[in-house]
Amino acid sequence: MAEPLIPTSVFKCLADDTRVRLMLLITAQQELCVCELTCALDESQPKVSRHLAQLRTCGLLADRRQGQWVYYRLHPSLPDWVSAVLQTTLDANKHWLRPDARRLEGMGGRPERLAACC
Repeated sequence: MAEPLIPTSVFKCLADDTRVRLMLLITAQQELCVCELTCALDESQPKVSRHLAQLRTCGLLADRRQGQWVYYRLHPSLPDWVSAVLQTTLDANKHWLRPDARRLEGMGGRPERLAACC
């Protein structure tokens, strides 16, 4: 992250239904690949990738490539206050995220998810 995160930039970046759902799923799961997020959100891969790129540009996410897969996780330099906001939001809104979490769970174990959807 080039500049420190401030509340205005964080909340502007999260002010989208798709982006906040992506962030909460990643907060809950620690790391997810694009295909898992596409399945969980029931959205197109280009739309999910576009939102992930925005979250990465904002400094909220980091990615890593493993073969042809790209995995996303919370940025390792994320300030504690941002992590706390995400965790508190997740804890208070699991019911709201439940349909996404169910689709993700329906994919099976992580190795099967990688083989089945990517």
